[in-house]
Amino acid sequence: MAKTHEAPGALVQQWWQRLSPLPGGKALFSMIIGRTAPYTGSIGARAEELRRGFARWSLRDRRAVRNHLNSIHAVALTNLAEVTSGTAMLMSLPAGTRGIVTGLTTTYVKKARGTLVAECRCDLPEILADTRFELSCEIRDSSGDVVATATVTWLLSRTPKSNGEGPSERVS
Repeated sequence: MAKTHEAPGALVQQWWQRLSPLPGGKALFSMIIGRTAPYTGSIGARAEELRRGFARWSLRDRRAVRNHLNSIHAVALTNLAEVTSGTAMLMSLPAGTRGIVTGLTTTYVKKARGTLVAECRCDLPEILADTRFELSCEIRDSSGDVVATATVTWLLSRTPKSNGEGPSERVS
């Protein structure tokens, strides 16, 4: 299959626009994301709002994501922050650009219980060469209290315009 230089999030955006207005569409979209990235899908988070530069996801409190302290597990919170920042980033990346997470730091503020909502805003810099970019994500409980914050570090790169090969993939 030939590689295109379409924006990386174009397909995600198309599916979101097609499915989100339908009854059960947000849940179906979230399941598609979870099937595409199985570990991400393991927490059962749900996309609530996606647009260029912004993502909001929710996570229901249930046994599958709890720890021995009767609260939502730290790794589930980190996973929620990653999918939230990832979709905010995908919805923002211009054509010919790719991104990969190179670091993720989560600070746990208080025990997470009940339905949680994670939000991330993304205002990309101009990407002319490899660029490290940090996104912040806040996770709040139903009373609006911050239960965790995450800083996700992305490496943003311009994709080669040749046949889709990157520098490390070329044969000399």
